[in-house]
Amino acid sequence: MKPIFALVFLAFAASFTLAQDRASETEEPMILGAEEIDLDDILWLKRALVVFADTPADPRYVEQMGYLTERLDALAARDVVIVTDTDPAARSELRQKLRPRGFALVLIGKDGVIYLRKPTPWQVREITRSIDKLPMRQQELRDGRAGGS
Repeated sequence: MKPIFALVFLAFAASFTLAQDRASETEEPMILGAEEIDLDDILWLKRALVVFADTPADPRYVEQMGYLTERLDALAARDVVIVTDTDPAARSELRQKLRPRGFALVLIGKDGVIYLRKPTPWQVREITRSIDKLPMRQQELRDGRAGGS
């Protein structure tokens, strides 16, 4: 009996892992570099949460990315894509447009409007509360669309 149970368990585990691998291949990445994204491509589809720092070693950047990666599910439910820019010398289009000074956290709505600018790291709970107050998010909730897309 035990060998059969072990065999069934292994088959289930293997199929679950395979399903997860396939799902992760088809999903869009949630964290992108500033050079990998054009905000015009996500206009009306996604909200952008842009995290700027002068170096990836900036303690505020490390803290913010820790907060975000712990709760990616809450951000995904709100159609958020995270954009990082830690190279001021590259002068990315986002950096030129938003002009951060050192560390900055910027929330850009689906409509392309900047709704939030913060010079310090924020917990995902605070970010999602701000998103949930946006008019477009309120409309999504009224329409019964969890993420809106």
